[in-house]
Amino acid sequence: MLPFLDFKTGKNTIIILIIALHEARIEVSPIKAKELPAVAGRDFSPEWLVRTSRSQGPGGQNVNKVDTKVEIRFHPASSHLLTPAEKEMLLVRMKKKLTEDGFLIVTSQTERSQVQNKKAAGEKFYRFINQMLTPRKARRPTGRTAASKEKRLEGKKIKADKKSLRKKPAW
Repeated sequence: MLPFLDFKTGKNTIIILIIALHEARIEVSPIKAKELPAVAGRDFSPEWLVRTSRSQGPGGQNVNKVDTKVEIRFHPASSHLLTPAEKEMLLVRMKKKLTEDGFLIVTSQTERSQVQNKKAAGEKFYRFINQMLTPRKARRPTGRTAASKEKRLEGKKIKADKKSLRKKPAW
């Protein structure tokens, strides 16, 4: 059973939830595959737990009546699409982003409709996972530039001249 459902809910609620999970699937288009190489060709949507709720902010009566906010929950440790090395990398890099239960939560409430918010949350999820799975380049320390070396030596020369003028004359 899903962790956020209690046993008192009726079968209608579960059916609505299954429909919402089915509609929430977002595939990465070929254009997105170029932008997001680490997640290209993978559809994580079957592993999501999608929850909807009422959104905050402006929107008039629509905000008070319709569940437009979308929350996607993803458990990277139990994912079948990730390799063990990728799981380890995600768990290390996303340590502060995960809940105590190990879920990554991505929300979207910027749009006025639930479908648009599902798309926005899905894109946000894919961008985030791609960013976390992309290996980071090691920083190669750079040397000092010729101009900075020259400037430093010029400053030293000025200070040395200033101090040499303080000495007593040798006669």
